[in-house]
Amino acid sequence: MLIRHLDFFVTLAEEEHFGRAAELCGVSQPALSLAIRKLEDDLGMPLILRGQRFQGLTAEGEKVLIWGRQILSDYGNLRADLSGRRKGGLTGVLRLGVAASAMPMMAQFCEYFEARNPLARIQISLADGAGIEAGLTDFSLDGGFGWLPARRAKSDQAHHLPLWQMRLYFACRKDHPFAAGGPVSLADVTTQPLCLTADLPLLRPALKPAILCSGLDGVLAHLRSGAWCSLVPDSLTALLAEQDEIRLLPVSDQGESHSLGALLIRREPQAPMVRAFEEALSGFSGQMAA
Repeated sequence: MLIRHLDFFVTLAEEEHFGRAAELCGVSQPALSLAIRKLEDDLGMPLILRGQRFQGLTAEGEKVLIWGRQILSDYGNLRADLSGRRKGGLTGVLRLGVAASAMPMMAQFCEYFEARNPLARIQISLADGAGIEAGLTDFSLDGGFGWLPARRAKSDQAHHLPLWQMRLYFACRKDHPFAAGGPVSLADVTTQPLCLTADLPLLRPALKPAILCSGLDGVLAHLRSGAWCSLVPDSLTALLAEQDEIRLLPVSDQGESHSLGALLIRREPQAPMVRAFEEALSGFSGQMAA
C-alpha cells in the first residue's frame, strides 16, 4: 500500500467528487481512480460506492478513512521531525482552530510561539467548539483556543489549559440610553436589538439575537452603526480604536466568569508540532501568571 494512494482516497472522501479530488492531488481523474482501485486491491475490499459519480463510502471505507487520516498525519509528522532535525529547528505549519472570542489574543501567543520556533509557520482558522473538537480528532488541527466548559463531558478527549478568565459586558454606542448608567441586567439586555457571536457561552440560548456573526469584527461593525447592541467578552477591548464610541457596561447577573483557553489531544508518539505547541503553552501561561 502506497502513502500516495491513501492520500488520494482521503482527498476523494473529503471532496466527494472525483474531478475536484484529482485536481487537488495533481493527477488526472483516470489516474486517481486507478490508484484507489489499487488501494482496494491491496486491502482486499471495496472502499467507495461507485456509479456515474461519487456516491459515498462503504462501511469498510469509513473505517479506512479514520485510519487513513491518522496514518497520513503520522507520516507528515515523521517527515516534519526529520526535516526539523536537518534544518536545526521545527519546520512545518502549526494549525490552530480559534473561537471568535479568543481571536483578539492570538497575536500575543503567536509572537511567543514564533520566537521559539522561527522556522515554523502558523495557520489560524475560525472555529467554534464543535469544529475545534472535530479538527483535533481527525488530525486536521494541532490545537485550538476556545471557551472551556465548566464541566467536561466524559467523551471529551482534549487536554484543557485555562488561560484567560472572561467577563461578559453589554456593548452599545455612547449615545444609547443605557450608556450613561451602571451595570445592566440580563433582563434589560434581552429588550435590545442584539448582534452576537455564535460562540458566546452559556448565556446565548436565553437570548434571541437579531444577528449572529462568526467573529467579533462583525459584531463591532454592527455596534458602530448604532442600530444594534451586543453581549461581548472583555477580549473585545483589544479591537477597539481610540476613536470608537463604544461603551462596555458590566452585566449584573451573569454569574461566574468564563474560561477561554487552549485545547489539544495528547497522543503517543506526540507529533512534533503538537509537542512544540504544548511546550509554548506551558511557557506562555507561566509568563502571563508572572
